[in-house]
Amino acid sequence: MDAVPFLVTVSDEEIRRERNKARELRAGQWWKRRCSAGLCHYCGKKVPARALTMDHVVPIIRGGKSAKGNVVPACKECNTKKKHSLPMEWEEYK
Repeated sequence: MDAVPFLVTVSDEEIRRERNKARELRAGQWWKRRCSAGLCHYCGKKVPARALTMDHVVPIIRGGKSAKGNVVPACKECNTKKKHSLPMEWEEYK
């Protein structure tokens, strides 16, 4: 049986609001500490802290929020490959 994608309707205003919250989180000490280890949440690869990107585990366009429990540091490669997938949908992460 094929999995049914988890879809939520999210307005442009909600997306803008969550992206602004993400910018605020990235500027804070909490995020800097999260990145200081220099480890990608998905592949575990060690990269310079400045090279890590913020990934929403549940993407904003799928109803995810810019909250500490939903964002993780990810290398650019993993973040790009994951795109708008949930981790359970992303074949390389399984």
